[in-house]
Amino acid sequence: MDLLMSQLYALARRVWKYRWIGLGVAWLVGVVGLVGSFLVPNRYESSARIYVDTQSILKPLMGGLAVQPNVEMQVTQLSKTLISRPNIEKLIRMADLDLKKQTKAQQEAQIEHLMKTLSIATTGRDNLYTLAYNNPNPEVAKKVVQSLVSIFVESSLGATRKDSASATTFINEQIKTYEAKLEEAEQRLKEFRLRNLELAQPDGKDATSRLAEMSQQLNRAKLELREAENARDAARAQLEGERGRGQDATAASLMQESSLSVATPEIDSRLDSLRRGLDGLLQRYTDQHPDVQTTRRLIRDLEDQKKREVAELRRQALANPATAGGAVGAVQQELSRLLASSEIQVAALKARVNEFQSRYSQAMEAMKTAPQVEAEAAQLNRDYEIHKKKYEELVARREAAAISGDLDVAAGVADFRLIDPPRVSPRPVAPNRFLLLGAALAAALGGGLFASFAASQLRPVFFEPGELRARTELPILGVVSRIISEAETRRVRLDRLRFLGGSAALLLMFGAAMLALVVISARQGG
Repeated sequence: MDLLMSQLYALARRVWKYRWIGLGVAWLVGVVGLVGSFLVPNRYESSARIYVDTQSILKPLMGGLAVQPNVEMQVTQLSKTLISRPNIEKLIRMADLDLKKQTKAQQEAQIEHLMKTLSIATTGRDNLYTLAYNNPNPEVAKKVVQSLVSIFVESSLGATRKDSASATTFINEQIKTYEAKLEEAEQRLKEFRLRNLELAQPDGKDATSRLAEMSQQLNRAKLELREAENARDAARAQLEGERGRGQDATAASLMQESSLSVATPEIDSRLDSLRRGLDGLLQRYTDQHPDVQTTRRLIRDLEDQKKREVAELRRQALANPATAGGAVGAVQQELSRLLASSEIQVAALKARVNEFQSRYSQAMEAMKTAPQVEAEAAQLNRDYEIHKKKYEELVARREAAAISGDLDVAAGVADFRLIDPPRVSPRPVAPNRFLLLGAALAAALGGGLFASFAASQLRPVFFEPGELRARTELPILGVVSRIISEAETRRVRLDRLRFLGGSAALLLMFGAAMLALVVISARQGG
């Protein structure tokens, strides 16, 4: 510790030896700093505050009808990208900063300067933005901020419109693409249907279902044919029996035969039709079905009516045999007519059975290629439905994009409110001359000390024998003491006073400068 203190003391004595050099450098740096502090031009700041209201009543009203962008995120991103080169170039033109003739390098420097000095700050949650710029000319600062406010508002609307236009253009291109695909799918589907026209079914059933349906139709037609053939054979047998009976039979035998020969063709025809209908209903429904029960009730009623008519004919035959014989002839004529009708019905049903048999055979042959055809049809229909669905979705989204574009430019979607219009502060915001004067004073003192220290290192002086011996590494044979006279002592004292006076004058100069700044600031404030 003693060694360190002795070294510091020795360093201080060497620096003190060159104190006048240090004082001169301090005065030089101080004067330059003082003059520079007053020569730096004032800079005035212009600022404006904008509030962006993103809460609109249109949002809940248009929910589901339009794509609503995140306006808050858009404004936040815009605030971060507002100070960009294209916007700065536009700002220079709007604020008339390009009126002076400038070289390319000067223009680049101006753009770089504006990008560094322009500022936009936000409170984040409140969507309140502060735009600020400072310049030596207050009017220029105000113009720049006014232009920046205009660019901020216009960019937000323009970006939204550009996004909507880009989205609409992209969707229109996709619609054209899917429209072409849809037309191609429709063309392939039409060609397939033309190639397989005979397999087309309006009900949309597959080959297996159609084959089962044809089988049911064929079986039903065969059943009806058998019923018609049985009715025909019964009519033929009854007619032959009527023709073989003798004309001179007794009344008893006539009455006995009347129970067999007396017929009611009309009722029999209706009964036969109802029985066939009942068979068809039983193939589809149960016995409890209302149609089945109604048909059976009608059959029972007709059978009762037939019994009453047969009984009436028997009574007439007993009362008048001649009339009975005439009735028998009429019965034979009616049976002949019924037989002819049965033959026609049997022929028609045979034709129907043959037709259903042919269709069934064709369907069986078509079953060999039906799976492949149905698979191809399913694939074509699936492709067509997919393209159609995408096409309809794109058309719907195009309409939503159009509504969204109109919604974005509508009033109230994002309301930009100018809370504080651009204004210039009456006092300059820069430079801080008190700080500059303090820095100049510190630089002067530091420069003086450094100059004295540098001089002591360049031309070292040794005040102690030990320092000389340590530096030269040579033995010291002796030390010659210096005798200071009174005149020398007075000169040294006067020299110290002059040095202290020069240092005090330097400090007083800076103090006077700060006092002048206080007076000037007070006058500006008043």
